[in-house]
Formats: sequence, structure tokens, C-alpha cells
Amino acid sequence: MKVVFMGTPDFSVATLKAIVEAGHEVAAVVTQPDKPKGRGGAMSFSDVKQAAIELGLLVLQPKRARDEEFVNELRKINPDVIVVVAFGQILSKEILDMPKYGCVNVHASLLPKYRGASPIQWAVIDGCEYSGVTTMMMNEGIDTGDILLVEKVKLDSKETGGSLFDKLSGVGAALLVKTLDELEKGTVKPVKQNETEATHVKMLDKSFGNIDFSMEAARIERLIRGLNPWPSAYTFLNGKTLKVWKCKVSTEKTDAVPGTIFLADKEGIHTACGEGVLILTEIQLEGKKRMETEAFLRGYHIENGIVFTDHKE
Repeated sequence: MKVVFMGTPDFSVATLKAIVEAGHEVAAVVTQPDKPKGRGGAMSFSDVKQAAIELGLLVLQPKRARDEEFVNELRKINPDVIVVVAFGQILSKEILDMPKYGCVNVHASLLPKYRGASPIQWAVIDGCEYSGVTTMMMNEGIDTGDILLVEKVKLDSKETGGSLFDKLSGVGAALLVKTLDELEKGTVKPVKQNETEATHVKMLDKSFGNIDFSMEAARIERLIRGLNPWPSAYTFLNGKTLKVWKCKVSTEKTDAVPGTIFLADKEGIHTACGEGVLILTEIQLEGKKRMETEAFLRGYHIENGIVFTDHKE
């Protein structure tokens, strides 16, 4: 097949490489425009652009995929199929209707559950037993198109957003190649999504990681895992940001106010929650390296009774 690939973050890279390795012709790779990064403001390539350059592929970076100039460029390429994996722009009906086999999206959830942004993190935060990848035909809605193929993945008890991201990236790549093969053979049967089962998740930002210790300990533990490594969960200790990378739920009992540190020992920082106790086992204080809490406490004394806050004092 002649393929136009659209994607931007590192999640998309495995699928692009799998398409090339499967022998399909990737006529163009479409990704978001370069952005300034860091204090110097040097222009930064997307992960997909970097991979496309290494593969020797044509790269297109429209500011708006709906612009007529870009649409005409796609029309000249005349792809058999357009593959979209976390591209970051909405496609017009004109583009959706252009390829012979349509536009196929790789979505990191078991649709219709978790439509929208950040489905990987939310699967961990919500404590799902399974997540997975869905390939679907794109329409003008957000993740509402007909389902083509689905691959389920069981979550580990210590799954993080990062570890699930890696799993689903590989699963999605293999599933997309299989989907293209079946589309070409005419053996795949699109299935309409059940709207009554649909759920939507919003995009996460850094503020979402601000830990609310009035929640139950088990919910906070999942939040910390789900936001690891990005955007990360955090609280504030003595006026400084404290990122929490790992923790565990304890069976201890305490009447302390949620957010209160009632014990700091080699096991970790024992913290009262709205329901239950959480022990912080890997942390990173502002300006310091990420480390095991036991090592952190060797150089930082914490008085019992200190309360974590939700802002810098």
C-alpha cells in the first residue's frame, strides 16, 4: 500500500517503523511543526520527524492540516490509506474521504471506553484490569469511527503510565500492520461503536498531579503510578515541591489530618489520607535528584506532624 503516516510523539514511532518494515510504501510522514525548546529557544523536532529523517522519508509539517495547500499536496500523493497515530490535529472531511481505504487511527484504549486524550494514564488511574489498542476507521467525530481490530493488554499491579505506554506502543504497531493487511484483503469487518458504553477522558496537565491527600490512599497510589513519568504527581514540603514517584498503601491506622506525616523511617514517609495511609518510597525534592526515600531521609530530617500542602507557602 501507498501510505501517508500522521503522528507526532514517541508513541507513534513504533507504528511508523513497523509500516516500513512490513514493506509498505510510506510516501510522506506528516507531523506537527517544530517548536522552540529550552532556555535557548532552539527549534526541536518531534519524535516522529526524527524517526522519519533517519528512515529517509519525506516529512510534511503543516500548521493546519485543513489548509487547502496541504490538502492539495495530499491529493497529489494520492495515498491508498492514511494512518494516524497521535497526530494532534483534526482532519477535514475532505482528507478523511480521500484515500481508497480511508483514514485508520491507532487509539490506545479499548474503544468506546476512554475516547479522547490521555487514555493510557487514565487506565492506570482508574485501576483497570485491562487496557489495549483499537484500530478504527476515522470519521469527523473524536474517536467515534467504526472499530476494525482490537488487542487487549492486562495491566500489572505496579503498572505505571510509562510502562503501559511502552507496552501499547508495541502492540499498536503490530495491530496496525495486521489491520492494513486485512483492509487490503477485504477480510476486516468494521463494527460500529456502542455509544451507550462510551466514556471520554480529558487531556492531563501538570496541575492534575497536585496530590489531594483527602482522597483514599488506594486512589492516590494509582494516581501516582498513572502520572509516572508525566506529568508526575507532587505535593509541597516546607515550601518546596516534592515529586512522588513511588509509594505503597499501608494497613496502618491513624486519626491524623489527611496530608500529615506521622512517621518517617527506613520504610518511607508514612502519610495520613482521607481513607487509609500511604507510604512514600521514592521521591524528588525540588532542586534534588530522584531517590529512594530511605536515602533521602539520611540527609533530610522530617519532624512528625508536618503536613503536606497543596501550594508553595
